[in-house]
Amino acid sequence: MSQESKGNNKILMKGNEALAEAAIQAGCRFYAGYPITPQNEIPEYMARRMPEVGGIFIQAESEISAINMVYGASAAGARAMTSSSSPGISLKQEGISFLAGAELPAVIANIQRGGPGLGSIAASQADYFQATKGGGHGDYRLLVYAPSSVQEMTDLTIKAFDKADEYRNPVMILGDGIIGQMMEPALIKKDRIHNLPKKDWALTGCKGRGPNVIKTLHMEEGVLEELNLRLKEKYERMKRNEVMYESHFTEDAEIIVVAFGIAARISSSAITMARKEGLKAGLFRPITLFPFPEKELRRLADHKRKFLTVEMNLGQMVEDVRLSIEGKSVVEFYGRSGGAVPTPEEILGVIKKSI
Repeated sequence: MSQESKGNNKILMKGNEALAEAAIQAGCRFYAGYPITPQNEIPEYMARRMPEVGGIFIQAESEISAINMVYGASAAGARAMTSSSSPGISLKQEGISFLAGAELPAVIANIQRGGPGLGSIAASQADYFQATKGGGHGDYRLLVYAPSSVQEMTDLTIKAFDKADEYRNPVMILGDGIIGQMMEPALIKKDRIHNLPKKDWALTGCKGRGPNVIKTLHMEEGVLEELNLRLKEKYERMKRNEVMYESHFTEDAEIIVVAFGIAARISSSAITMARKEGLKAGLFRPITLFPFPEKELRRLADHKRKFLTVEMNLGQMVEDVRLSIEGKSVVEFYGRSGGAVPTPEEILGVIKKSI
């Protein structure tokens, strides 16, 4: 039975499947991808559902082909998406840079796995730098969402399509193998495709109007710098308007754990355990990794309070935490890499040593 026939009730779904259905409900009608574990449920689901809604599914011959197909579909005005896992996202970086340079909206899902290289198929958070600092060439940024539940996989995917159109910029959903494979009840909002924004810039054929031009090559003197400055202003608007975060027990905390995605979910259990033992620990979870909630973190910083950044990598987001806090507090780091997943007990032990 398709999602369309089930109404708006919560449905038990894998995170990958929920993301795919949310994309369809958001109006995505073009998907191009290539198989790689642990995100294969996304193209599998799209292959089944896209024909039911009049959309286009293409299993491309490579990740490079897939991202360039998304470029073309977006230029023609479609809501378009691709997905992959860490090594596949690396192959898409040139196309992502092209999308940003051409100011084309698109959604890219990265269900991260261990690395570097082919690494493993286990969950990881080692693509933070790649996602937030621009893995491709040039001065560009992505709006990056980090879900920590299956429900957020749906909500943030829908939001990603809206924001991609609003800013004419690619948006990334930075998940991981655990969130992609875990099953939870999720409510997916429907009836959203009737009020999609008009795209007067799209390549739809002239039809009595002047021609639209979409390109990333600018040879005239000063034109590229002008574009880069306009893009920078766009990213500054994102910083002003799009920051999302969640905090628990931070106001009276002596130590605040900063974590995103599945690491934040595990850390939340550690915070609960710490509070039961009388330890004043709190949790700060960035939901947007770019723009990073630096002002909100800085507000919490003082010399009497420590911060502990927990990640499933060897230390990436911790650099943004330290930059945000500007030396006002001690920032410690705990990480597991190569697909290793920390336990709440491990994190609790680190909290006890840090206080």
